[in-house]
Amino acid sequence: MSPTEGAATFTAGGDAYDAFMGRYAVPLAPLFADVAGVTPGQRALDVGCGTGALTGELVRRLGAHRVTGCDPSPLLEACRARHPGVDLRAGTAEDLPYDDGSLDLAVAQLVLHFVTDAPRALSEMRRVVAPDGRVAACVWDSTGGMRMLTAFSDAVREVDGQVPERLRRWPCGHSGELSQLLTDAGLEDVAETELQVGSRYDSFDELWSTLTLGTGPAGAHLATLSRDAQRALRTAYLAQVGSPSGAFTLGAVARAAVGTVTGH
Repeated sequence: MSPTEGAATFTAGGDAYDAFMGRYAVPLAPLFADVAGVTPGQRALDVGCGTGALTGELVRRLGAHRVTGCDPSPLLEACRARHPGVDLRAGTAEDLPYDDGSLDLAVAQLVLHFVTDAPRALSEMRRVVAPDGRVAACVWDSTGGMRMLTAFSDAVREVDGQVPERLRRWPCGHSGELSQLLTDAGLEDVAETELQVGSRYDSFDELWSTLTLGTGPAGAHLATLSRDAQRALRTAYLAQVGSPSGAFTLGAVARAAVGTVTGH
C-alpha cells in the first residue's frame, strides 16, 4: 500500500476516524508515550499524526510549542483544528519535512501499517532526531490482537472465501518484527513491548455503524459491496464478535518498540 493509497482510506473526516479507530488510539496514546519516554523539554515529532490522538498527549506533556506533526491525509486538518499552536505539516513518513537532528523524539502510532517502505520511514525518523534522542513506533499486533479488525477480516473470509490484500494481517505486527526494523535502521538499545487497550460499544449496531463511515481499509472495503453483500457480511461479523445482545467491549493489543539514536 503506497502512502497515497493509505491516505486515501482516511478521507471520511476526523469525526468518522474517531468513531472508528480514535476510540482505540486515544487510550493507546499515553501508554505509547510512556514507552517512548516522553519527558518535559523534548522537541517531539508525531509521524502520521492523523486527527491528533497522540499529538494531544504530546501537547499535554510537552506544550504545543514543542510538538510538531505531519500526515499526508486530510485528517491533518482535523488535527490542526484540535491542536492550535502545534506546527503541523503535510508529508509522508518516508520523506519527513524536517532537518537532520532537529528533534529529540520521533514517534509513529499506528502508522507503519500504511507506509510503502517501513525501513525508509524509520531511517527518516532516525535522521531527524539528534544523538541521544529516541525513535518509537507502535502497530496493532498481527496475530489477532486487534479484535475489531481481525473479526471483520474473518467475517469477509467466511462470506467470500478469501480476504482482499488490504484486509490481510498487517505488516510489522508479529513479535520481534518492529524491534528488528528499528535495529536495522541503526537505532541502539531497542526494546519492544505489548500495550493493551479496549473500546466499549453500547450495541453491535454501534460497532457496525463505525464501519459504514468508510474509514480505513475495512470501511473502504465495505463501501464497495452491494446491499445484499453488506447484509451477509454484517451477519457473519455479528457472529465473529460473539453475537452480543447489549453492551460489550473489544480488546486490542499493540506492539511498541523504542530505540536510541547514537549518531548519524
